[in-house]
Amino acid sequence: MQMRWIATIAAAFMLAAGSAEARQPIIVLTGGASGVYYPLGVTIAKIYADIPDSRVEVQTTDGSVENLMRLQQGTGQIAFALGDALQDAWKGRADAGFGGKLDKLRTIGALYPSFIQIVATRTSGIRTLSDLKGRSLSVGSKRSGTELNTRAILKAAGLKESDLGRIENKSFAESTQSMVKKQLDATLQSAGLGVTSLKELSDNNEIVLVPVPRPVVVRMGAPFRPGVIPASTYRGQDKAVPTAMVMNYLVTSAAVSDELAYQMTKLVFDSLPELAVAHMVGSEIQRETAARAGPVPLHPGAIRYYREKGLLK
Repeated sequence: MQMRWIATIAAAFMLAAGSAEARQPIIVLTGGASGVYYPLGVTIAKIYADIPDSRVEVQTTDGSVENLMRLQQGTGQIAFALGDALQDAWKGRADAGFGGKLDKLRTIGALYPSFIQIVATRTSGIRTLSDLKGRSLSVGSKRSGTELNTRAILKAAGLKESDLGRIENKSFAESTQSMVKKQLDATLQSAGLGVTSLKELSDNNEIVLVPVPRPVVVRMGAPFRPGVIPASTYRGQDKAVPTAMVMNYLVTSAAVSDELAYQMTKLVFDSLPELAVAHMVGSEIQRETAARAGPVPLHPGAIRYYREKGLLK
């Protein structure tokens, strides 16, 4: 009797394992845990738990470049990415880290703008882009959209990477921790306003936001646009600061079925209040602007949703 009971339990575990393997994986690729992508990704994963026969998982990554490569490779089903990285991936720009055109990429929709936020310690004496010469700067993790943004800014400002004293590839949180320890002069972080790492830094340290003048943004070209970091976004910031901004996208793959892409699109853009609770930038995401033309074609499943809502013909 005992052996029969053990065999029954074993068979039940095998059936459960087989059922789990049969479920559609939905791997949500985000970014570092201290950035904006991660809390939004966690909320999206909770929303996606309602998709029948699915197995949802959130993964932290180094950011846009890694996310897009993994979508192309099929090791993720949905991901966040900056618009310039998405454009470079679609074109297959080798200098941006892409060995060829990532032709399987498809967009779910436009989300919110990221602002290029260059923050220095007040004691560093850095006040302008030219002041970065000979100083240490963290440019985000390798294979991240922030790293690509840094290259675009420096080039447009007439600076070479060799002009800086030291460039480090650190995550947002690692960068600000190094600044607190006086081991780093400045950090460049492309993220929504109020990113956790910079809020925590400004709450306990005197910082300076370095402006990116409009002529520099114009030289950067599309998809960058002039933007403004409003006064009081961070503690001690008493003036608005001009900078560059670029749209973030929710991206998937052509390998994802039309039905699943439809469900993923619908659940995100029908659940915007939940995203607004996850992070303050969630309140900037609008269904009415999500279907605007981007660097990569919309997935047919996303098109179906936007047509249902009267946002596409």
